[in-house]
Amino acid sequence: MSESNKAGHTFLASLGKTRLRPGGTEATEWLMAHAGLNEQSRVLEIACNMGTTAIELVSRFGCHVHAVDMDKQALSKARENVAAAGLSERIQVSEANAHHLPFPDNSFDMVINEAMLTMYADKAKQRLVQEYYRVLKPGGCLLTHDIMLTQGQLPASADSRLQQVVKSNVSPMSKENWQQMFLQSGFSQVQTHNGKMSLVSPRGMMKDEGLLRTVKIMFNGLKNRENRQRFLGMLRYFHAQRHNMNYIVCCSRKA
Repeated sequence: MSESNKAGHTFLASLGKTRLRPGGTEATEWLMAHAGLNEQSRVLEIACNMGTTAIELVSRFGCHVHAVDMDKQALSKARENVAAAGLSERIQVSEANAHHLPFPDNSFDMVINEAMLTMYADKAKQRLVQEYYRVLKPGGCLLTHDIMLTQGQLPASADSRLQQVVKSNVSPMSKENWQQMFLQSGFSQVQTHNGKMSLVSPRGMMKDEGLLRTVKIMFNGLKNRENRQRFLGMLRYFHAQRHNMNYIVCCSRKA
C-alpha cells in the first residue's frame, strides 16, 4: 500500500513512531495511575497495536494481559516485542474482533482501549463499550484514551479535512458526550482527564519518543516527496486545530 493511503497511525509507525496515541505518555500514565493493578489482575487490552502498553503494564504491575488486535502486521510486531521483553508467559497476544470478544462475561479486572473508539460512529462506539462492559468483572474498570472536541463540534471543513489527513473515519466527541456514553452503557462512575494532543507535535514527540527517535521520525517523514506531503499535512492540520481537539482519558467503573 502507498504511504499516502495508509491509516494515520500505520503511517506514523512506518516512520518509527512507537507512541501512537493522541495524548502519548502523559495520557497513558494517567490511565496506569488509575488502574489499581497487582500480580493477580487479569487485563484485556483491545487494539494493542505493537504491544507497547501491554509490556508497560506487566513490567510495572506484574499482571496478566490478553492483548488483542485485528491487524495481523501489528500483532506480529507485538509478539516480537513481547518476546524481546521476556514477557511471553504474562502477555498473550491474539487476533480478536472487539465487537464479539471471545471471552466469557465477567472475565477481566480491567479493559484498556486506546485510540480506537474515536474511529467509530457514535452508535458503534456504544455497542463496543457494552461489549467491554460484558467482559469486565463487577468492580472492574474500563480505561479509554481518545480524541475530545473542546468546542462541541468541528467546523464542517475541518471535519472533512480530518478524514482526509488521517485516512480513516474519525468521530471524536465532547467530554460530556464521552462521559454520557459510558454511563448509558451501565458504568456507575466515570473519571476523566484531558490535555493537549502530543501525537504529531514536535514538542509532544520529544516528550514521548526522546530526542534521537524524534530526529529519526522527522528525517523519515521528510526524506521523500510522498512521505513529506503526508507528514507535513498531518503536522499542519493538528497544529491548526490544537484549540479544538484535546486527548481525553476516562476511567469508567462497573458497579
